[in-house]
Amino acid sequence: MHSQAHTFTIEGLIARAVGVEVDIRPGLPSFAIVGLAGTAVREARERVQAAILNSGFELPGRRITANLAPGDLPKTGPGLDLAIACAILAASGQLDPDALGRHALLGELALDGRVRPCRGTLAIAQATRRGGFEKLVLCPESAAEASLVSGLTVAAAASLASAVRVMRGGDGDPVPPSPVAPALASCARSGEPDLADVRGQAGAVEALVIAAAGGHNALMSGPPGTGKTMLAQRLPSILPPLRREEAIEVTRIHSILGALGEGRLLTRRPFRAPHHSITLAGLIGGARSDRPGEVVLAHRGVLFLDELAEFRREALEALRQPLEDGRVAIVRANRSAVYPTRFMLLAATNPCPCGQGGDGEGCRCSEADLARHRRKLSGPLLDRIDLTIEMPREREPLRGRAHTSSQAARERVMRAREVQARRSPERMLLNAQLDAATLRREAMPDAAGERLLDGACLSGLLSARGAHRVLRLARTIADLDGRRRVQGHHVAEAIELRAGRPLGAEIRSDVA
Repeated sequence: MHSQAHTFTIEGLIARAVGVEVDIRPGLPSFAIVGLAGTAVREARERVQAAILNSGFELPGRRITANLAPGDLPKTGPGLDLAIACAILAASGQLDPDALGRHALLGELALDGRVRPCRGTLAIAQATRRGGFEKLVLCPESAAEASLVSGLTVAAAASLASAVRVMRGGDGDPVPPSPVAPALASCARSGEPDLADVRGQAGAVEALVIAAAGGHNALMSGPPGTGKTMLAQRLPSILPPLRREEAIEVTRIHSILGALGEGRLLTRRPFRAPHHSITLAGLIGGARSDRPGEVVLAHRGVLFLDELAEFRREALEALRQPLEDGRVAIVRANRSAVYPTRFMLLAATNPCPCGQGGDGEGCRCSEADLARHRRKLSGPLLDRIDLTIEMPREREPLRGRAHTSSQAARERVMRAREVQARRSPERMLLNAQLDAATLRREAMPDAAGERLLDGACLSGLLSARGAHRVLRLARTIADLDGRRRVQGHHVAEAIELRAGRPLGAEIRSDVA
């Protein structure tokens, strides 16, 4: 006899449909799985046989062949176990084969027949709905995550016997209460680092608020101990929560990679801070089975690179495409994949190898040392950074006052982002993502601002890309200032933030 069940496998960040075809015919007892199955799928034979017998069903003592279609698609992970077991039951007459066509099945089987959760539940639930299936049958622990997909009926099955009962028209098993997710309108957590802890460095704090408001890439530079890492750790506290569609997108990525944790909808923006020893594959992706890297896990959030000059040069150079295009294309010998990478880059570095550069007579580095340090960060990469935040050593840092609190800064950031959302209601673009046409329409400055921008370009201070990034930055400063039109002083501040130093008096005079 023959039967077919429906399930899915994960390829990169995409859920691919898999048809599990089972044929049972007379012959010596055997169980073969074909169809480009990975190690975990091939080992399903032992799990499925034990689960069927321990659930009170009969395992046919015949020749069993399970084909996973399409045959050229690699199948990975143990999530196909439940579909294989149900297809065997249907082919042996213990389950109605027509019921298999109306259901999608997902789950790893324990030897006693229990159904265990698998990664990628949200992506598979979305694919189930697109496939037009009546129900998605999976373990109770994953039911809440699958229920995030509107319009999809989810049936919980704690065991193989429960899954058979569901497909015979019975009820699913109870679903455990899911953890209460924080409201989308708030992302603050009690006890998290607060900007009120930062004493002094008022300019750096304000620059961080500007970067957060527009989603701009920023580089903090200063001697050790000036608060670079401290500021970076407080950036998540001033970022607005994820919108519903963003939350689904981020949750889907983390679910596929097995980094979801409690299995609920994520509302806080990701904050990834890999160590500087990370490899190119770990940062960009492709280390194993097209696995995405840190730039993908930081999608819709922040990628923080501390000690930027210590990262491998090839890894940093690979950041160019993700920063510019908001996506990364990974091409290997037999396949390719494109992943989303809309993140805000925040980096920190010392001004020189000894770390004391720019701090009076403290620097002990030679010109050769400084040249080697500068070569670690290429011009094309630095050109993709919107702000350079200089953080000098302050004389009395512990007696300084806090510039602002995280709550006050977050309110400013959210107001600025609301203005940006109204400006592009369909695509919900941040200022850092505006294209050239939108910049000409929304961010062209007044006459004084145009003179400043032209002067900076003619003097070689800005490249063509740099001029566009200055306009995006000036648009954010104007939004925080509550101004509809970008003015000359907004452009001047944007140029200073990008250059990391004050403008000369001859250029500043154009604002007057």
